[in-house]
Amino acid sequence: MAAGEEEYDEQMDDDADEDEDVIFDEDDGMMNDFSLMGDGSEDDGSMYFDESNTIQRALEMWKTTPPFTKAYMSASMLATAVGYVTNPQTHQFPEWLLLDWKPTLFGGQIWRPLTAFLNFGPFGFGYVMTAHFVWTYMSTLEKLHHDKPYDFWVMILFGAVSMVCGYSLLGISPRFLGHNLSTFLVYIWSRYHEGMEVNVMELFNARAETLPWFFFAQTALLEGELPLLDMLGIAFGHIYHHAKVSKMLVTPRAIVKWYNDPTHPLATKIRAQYKEISADFEMQ
Repeated sequence: MAAGEEEYDEQMDDDADEDEDVIFDEDDGMMNDFSLMGDGSEDDGSMYFDESNTIQRALEMWKTTPPFTKAYMSASMLATAVGYVTNPQTHQFPEWLLLDWKPTLFGGQIWRPLTAFLNFGPFGFGYVMTAHFVWTYMSTLEKLHHDKPYDFWVMILFGAVSMVCGYSLLGISPRFLGHNLSTFLVYIWSRYHEGMEVNVMELFNARAETLPWFFFAQTALLEGELPLLDMLGIAFGHIYHHAKVSKMLVTPRAIVKWYNDPTHPLATKIRAQYKEISADFEMQ
């Protein structure tokens, strides 16, 4: 490993240790000890099966959700609800929001490569599970970048562009890009928290770095075929992590300058939202 990679990994380990109490503290609504699922008891802090706590904990988690993650999840729920209402037979995600290069390039529907990432599948148990994973890992990574959120934005952009280009070149139908983005996020999260013990669905404990492969195996068992899309998500996550630690991928100075511009009204508003998150870290 190069010296730059060692320094970056040491820095990320230090950051993870310092931030762990904030990200996974039961008091701020995130899951204590990062238990992916719980039995609903009051002691384990789970929000899933205790009816008296479900709504309250969901609202608490939503309140502390960082701005980008909150906007992304809101857009996904809205788009999925539109599909549910407008397609009463199948409840499928709206076709005009899916990635299709012909109307994108020749019909002026340039929103499709972005809105395709809002698709976690139709409303149901699968949607709830995927939305939960994306919400958890995306918000955690965004909090880790609370002082430099533009690095988090570049991370998301890198994953989105990689998936759109990779799937198009391989001829794979990119229908559930929202689900595949979760694999990308889980892999990066696992590299930032290597060595951390994770409770998986109250069944067993595993090290954080094995988590992407657990989901990979889970998809393979449920679908009965090689989860190529999950594999690509892991591959793109690895490429991003390597490019980041080797400093081949950096945030453009123009974005950093814009974010720190005290005269820009939008940048000022965004900084104010991230300042609340930074204040939570500084209090620890």
